[in-house]
Amino acid sequence: MKAKLSDVILYVRDVDNLKKFYANHFGFQVIEEDSVWALLDAGNSSIGLHRMGDQYLQQSDSDHPSDNNTKIVFEIDQDIRTARAEMISRGIKMKEIKTFESYDFWLCDGRDPEGNVFQLKSRKTNSSDDAPY
Repeated sequence: MKAKLSDVILYVRDVDNLKKFYANHFGFQVIEEDSVWALLDAGNSSIGLHRMGDQYLQQSDSDHPSDNNTKIVFEIDQDIRTARAEMISRGIKMKEIKTFESYDFWLCDGRDPEGNVFQLKSRKTNSSDDAPY
């Protein structure tokens, strides 16, 4: 079997808030939505935002992002320093830029308003192979 990523679905507290976050900061278009669901066009795949069930909403504390084991990675065609600075200027929490030996990309993690981790990934070029900070 050969597979390709079609969608990533996040179960969230506030569909509308995260829909606006990903549309405003990543330029994703909403392709489907209703009161408990939004589907965003993220290029070669889609991001689905599904409202958590009431039983989980009551257990969740929206003021404290929970740890999770999901990270959405967005490859960008912009300098990672510039992209990170833009995100920070918009009030988005971003970690430091990093890379790995023999890896062709710069990486920088951030969190959306509900604490879901996303990563910006920018290809190294010959002129910027040195540390970008």
